[in-house]
Amino acid sequence: MSISRAKSYSWWSREQRPFTLAELVADGVVHVFGLIIAIAAGSVLLAFAITHTAPEAAPALVVYVGSLVVVLGVSLAYNLWPVSPIKMYLARLDQAAIFLFIAGTYTPFLAVLGGTPVATILTVFVWGASLIGIALKLIVPERFGRLAIALYLAIGWSGIFVFSSLAHSLPPLALWLLPAGGAVYSLGIIFHLWEKLKFQNVLWHVFVVAGACLHLWAVLDTMVISRL
Repeated sequence: MSISRAKSYSWWSREQRPFTLAELVADGVVHVFGLIIAIAAGSVLLAFAITHTAPEAAPALVVYVGSLVVVLGVSLAYNLWPVSPIKMYLARLDQAAIFLFIAGTYTPFLAVLGGTPVATILTVFVWGASLIGIALKLIVPERFGRLAIALYLAIGWSGIFVFSSLAHSLPPLALWLLPAGGAVYSLGIIFHLWEKLKFQNVLWHVFVVAGACLHLWAVLDTMVISRL
């Protein structure tokens, strides 16, 4: 492989340190576990919320559960797929799906705030920035790698500006689960960037699944449990 070709592969493949079979198996287990939780708990969330506790939030909840299943499913496919042109396209989808998932996770909580000015402003910012990120990752995925991480964090933590409004609208447990999930995601980035560490990708995805579970619990508490 030529140097120029290797460089063109660097953003989506693992030529420098390919994952071992043990790493791939462990990573697959983490993803499958996350998908099972997402599908099972997501189904319960949609069934109870739409038919009993929060029918008005149905569109927001469908967007949230759909984005959760998509991000885990695409990530599973990309990380386990062998190096090939298909893997390159899966890498585009994988990185774009993260932006979709961040915006999708915010959507149920912004729905709780209704059409208030702060909710409208944050909705425009979160979805606007996420759509820009999705476009960049689909069109020029080899660029803005580190900038994309900063944008993930900026969008993810933008909710701090409406924390006081959320404090008046969310149940106490959900209010604490939100920043806890954000902190878990943020800490996991350390392992995402620590590429020389064995099982670093597995550890990164453990943090992702853990953060997703905390936020899923928060949505369940907000839309179902606290309303029973």
